[in-house]
Amino acid sequence: MEKTVILIIEDEKKLLKTLADFLTINHYQVYTAEDGLQGIQQFMKHKGEIKCVLLDVMLPFADGNEVLKQIRLCSNVPVIMLTAKEEVEDQLESFSNGADDYIVKPYSLAVEKMHLEAVLKRSGQERDFLTAGDIRIEVEAQKVFVKDVFVETTPKEFEVMHFFVKNEGVVLTRDQILDSVWGYHYVGDIRTIDTIVKQLRKKLGNVVYIRTVYGVGYCFEGKGNDKQT
Repeated sequence: MEKTVILIIEDEKKLLKTLADFLTINHYQVYTAEDGLQGIQQFMKHKGEIKCVLLDVMLPFADGNEVLKQIRLCSNVPVIMLTAKEEVEDQLESFSNGADDYIVKPYSLAVEKMHLEAVLKRSGQERDFLTAGDIRIEVEAQKVFVKDVFVETTPKEFEVMHFFVKNEGVVLTRDQILDSVWGYHYVGDIRTIDTIVKQLRKKLGNVVYIRTVYGVGYCFEGKGNDKQT
């Protein structure tokens, strides 16, 4: 499976490694650079592969806006600015230079991932798969993988898993799941959800990824839990 290629240009080594490791775990291919000049060199070297650039504003040798200008001379690849500068003027400068998005530090990795996926989607380069912890969903092929091992599912089981993965960490009611998968006009038994979840738990193995929230519904957790709840 071809991976989406991301270039991270960030001079804070710890943050650079954290971001690169996080995106690699989430099935991206990552190139990195620790200063502006190296970032421009990396972009030019891998220009045909890179689908998005995560670009720090405050960089040595060439700042983020100068790097952005150089990228825009030859490419319309999506660029997300990463910066501790939250003033409107700074954001306007980046957007005027061709930035597609702007994330103010500090930010969570989950938020960064959501911004990245949204930018890729808007640019028509979204991936044909979703990931959440140990789970990967191939959308068009309607396939589910746990730790890269294929898990066979029925069409409805896949749709429920797809909905869970898109809403990782969110407590979902049975009505929400029914409305999303079966549609608002479904008149069947709400316990259908419980049956599907039971089947999925059996197929996903010993680790519990779908946690019961008693009196409410279910919550999907990509890393799972060894103990049934």
